[in-house]
Amino acid sequence: MFESLSDGLQGAFKSLSGKGKLTESNMREGLELVKQSLLDADVSYSVIEEFMSHVSERALGKRVLLSLRPHEELVRIVHDELVSLLGPVDTSLHLKKDGPTIIMLCGLQGSGKTTTCGKLAQLLLEENIKPLLVAADLQRPAAIEQLHVIGRQLNVPVYSDSENKNPVQVCKAGVDKANAEDARVVILDTAGRLAIDDELMAELQRIDKRVSPDQVYLVVDGMTGQDAVQSAGAFNEALELDGVVMTKLDGDARGGALLSVKHVTGVPIKFMGTGEHFDALEPFRPDGMASRILQMGDIVAAAREAHRIVDEKEREEMEAKMASGDFTLDDFKNMMEKVAKPGLMGKMMSLMPGMNQFKEVMESEEAAGGIKQTIGAINSMTQDERKNPKLIDAARRTRIAKGAGVQTPVVSQLVKQFEMMKPVMQMMAGKGAGDRMKMMQQLQASGAMTDPRGMGAVKVSKGTGKRLSPAEKAKQRKERDKLMRRMKRKKGKR
Repeated sequence: MFESLSDGLQGAFKSLSGKGKLTESNMREGLELVKQSLLDADVSYSVIEEFMSHVSERALGKRVLLSLRPHEELVRIVHDELVSLLGPVDTSLHLKKDGPTIIMLCGLQGSGKTTTCGKLAQLLLEENIKPLLVAADLQRPAAIEQLHVIGRQLNVPVYSDSENKNPVQVCKAGVDKANAEDARVVILDTAGRLAIDDELMAELQRIDKRVSPDQVYLVVDGMTGQDAVQSAGAFNEALELDGVVMTKLDGDARGGALLSVKHVTGVPIKFMGTGEHFDALEPFRPDGMASRILQMGDIVAAAREAHRIVDEKEREEMEAKMASGDFTLDDFKNMMEKVAKPGLMGKMMSLMPGMNQFKEVMESEEAAGGIKQTIGAINSMTQDERKNPKLIDAARRTRIAKGAGVQTPVVSQLVKQFEMMKPVMQMMAGKGAGDRMKMMQQLQASGAMTDPRGMGAVKVSKGTGKRLSPAEKAKQRKERDKLMRRMKRKKGKR
């Protein structure tokens, strides 16, 4: 997400970090690179001008220029200004106590409006809230069928009336249906057009006036750049929007629309779509997005994804096993199977501070193959071997490798890495997200996580631009061993 913008900003910060002494002149050079990154990302020019005015005013102060790490100060300033630019945002749906809350979705054709209905329904289901979908896009018969397919996939009721050509009546009947079935939320999927026209706006205004939705959201395609901002302005003028849902942010979106829409239209981004699956809709958090753009990770979003993967009961059981040291290869296999969904591992890496560099590796075919090899090797072990990998001698390794159809080194590496990670997982059990991330970053810095492609994956050399000397490798091993000893000592004091 927004890789070109992130890379551009990182280049600006690095240009300052290498300066022996920071002056107003070279700080201005760095700020010019920040501005160019925003221009390249297709951010509205008026937004850039105001944003850079605020950043420059703070960055050229004596406190920054005379600080020990001025480039870090600039990162903090840019982060704060990004948060201010994107927020504040209230992502609550403000559900009513009595009767169903009516949410109306509108937008142009191709923006992902109907799919967003399903994603919003999925979010509600995760909160144990019963939704009902209303197929009010009477311009496209395929949209009505698409909504019914989504309803069947999510086991959510869908109201439609193929005989009625009046969208206002269909919406009102859908709300009546929700009342009869005790649905807490009604989501109206209204008609779209290839472009904004008077007929579309008049239809949406009639629905707004007669049905009185509690929330009106515009769904826009984040890949359309400033066209998305112009659409938001036009729809807001006609309907007084409560928020924007920006879709397709997992593609080649440069970030311009996301950084411009709130400032230009005054309408906040409430949700963002980051994939095709129904669970790929996130409440928009300005601080989290600013951190992602600056490659600082988003620990709140990472925790949210983790909670989605494993339910509360499973998580408690896993924590208990990790804390007691009873975490086995069987438990590890179950965990790997849950996170092996396409794109999920890479997404988790991008959300974790300091781990974004591993995103491409985790999304590669090699990573997927490594996970399959790991699961296959564990499946070829006996129950005793899974509980106690120390039983696995040379003969057993050969048998396991043959049964899994992998090379013997795959089994050896799996056992070695699991034994190394087990005490770390035990130390992490019961700790907060912040402490866990510190430990992960310590491991990364020590070289203990130099092969994040998955347990059991045979290492394949990948060019880094620099080969480690024997002395550097020895130092890396020493640091890793030192960290492991420190963790064991902490464990002994508990």
